[in-house]
Amino acid sequence: MMRPGLPQRISTIFIVQALLASLVLVGGYALSLLARQDHGAAIQAQLQQEAAHYWKLHEASPAQPPPDTYGIRGYLLQPGQPDLPLPGELRALPNGFHELASTGQRVLVDERAAGRLYLVAAPAPQGNATFWRGIVPLLLALLGIYAISWLAWLAWRASQRSVTPLSWLLQRVSQWDPRYPDADELAPERLPAEIQGEARQLAAALHLLAKRIGQYVTRERNFTRDASHELRTPLTVIRMASDMALGTPDLDPRLQRSLGRIQRAGRDMEAVVEAFLILAREVDVEPQAEWFEVADIVRYEVASAREVLDERPVSLEIEVIDDIPLLAPPRVTHVVISNLLRNACTYTDRGRIRVEVGNGKVVVSDTGIGMSPEALAKVFEPFFRAEPGRQQGSGLGLPIVRRLCERFGWRIELESTAGQGTTATVHFR
Repeated sequence: MMRPGLPQRISTIFIVQALLASLVLVGGYALSLLARQDHGAAIQAQLQQEAAHYWKLHEASPAQPPPDTYGIRGYLLQPGQPDLPLPGELRALPNGFHELASTGQRVLVDERAAGRLYLVAAPAPQGNATFWRGIVPLLLALLGIYAISWLAWLAWRASQRSVTPLSWLLQRVSQWDPRYPDADELAPERLPAEIQGEARQLAAALHLLAKRIGQYVTRERNFTRDASHELRTPLTVIRMASDMALGTPDLDPRLQRSLGRIQRAGRDMEAVVEAFLILAREVDVEPQAEWFEVADIVRYEVASAREVLDERPVSLEIEVIDDIPLLAPPRVTHVVISNLLRNACTYTDRGRIRVEVGNGKVVVSDTGIGMSPEALAKVFEPFFRAEPGRQQGSGLGLPIVRRLCERFGWRIELESTAGQGTTATVHFR
């Protein structure tokens, strides 16, 4: 799963900050409501305590007058007595605690057998109530929003300074052609002034990396192209000279066989040169291809491999289950099959080598020395050899085979067990 980029993460931070600001507003309003409820509950408890205290005093002395203090004003309406002494806003109140919206007073009506007691709590000064219940929570909310907004502004400025250079680098690097990275765009003298600190160090590292990659790719292509071109001339001379020698009448059979091997080796070298040229070309440049039967190439390479085995006690078998028509450069297929057979012959001292063609693949199996799992994991690395003590082999055959298979969309698999042998499979489809 792809992680979100820096702009998305910064947007998320701002959204979270906006939510926090909203929570501050809601929290301030909720706190004001809770404070108001707590204040009313405290007054109600105070009035109930005062009423209980008065009824005890009244029980001891019925002439005890109702409370009349700075904060509480009391009225006692005895049974049968008219309610004229009561203020008009209290006359219709039933038993219980009440809060008068018109005056802001809180009233407790406590009715008993001795009469009905009205206790009125004097309202707090309007200015103080408004201040503590309205202005203070609002100020706290505004201060919270201001603090969060200030932090958000600082975060935005910091993120902008951090993200802008990275976005600039990302835009430049994303436009590079992987085959020809333009390192000059990130040269120190061409960087904008805002690219400083770690971003400038990153740009310098990318500039050096792109420059080295470009030099490496150019050097590799030039070497492969030049070496392949220079090899063509001596190979042509060898082929023409061997053809002329083979045309000599009454040629000694041993010399004739030797000349045949020279011709065969020359053709193999020409195939290798063509494979190198293909690897040196651009991926989007299609090499010349033609239709051919894979079994014909396998038979040719098996015949060549028999000469490599000489008189070793190794049998070389071929089985063609069904043919595989293929559209590709034939010489590339020669290189792939010949390398697999050469490896099998090099590392098999006795036993059997078997080649099977069919079902869209070629399988080369042997009963040679095999490889351990550690060696099998490194077998496609250049210059790696499963048994360095052997004189044959340079450790480049299988890496070349793998590159050629990847170039044409084929797939190569290797299975091996130490002391039992190796099986190589090339899937053409």
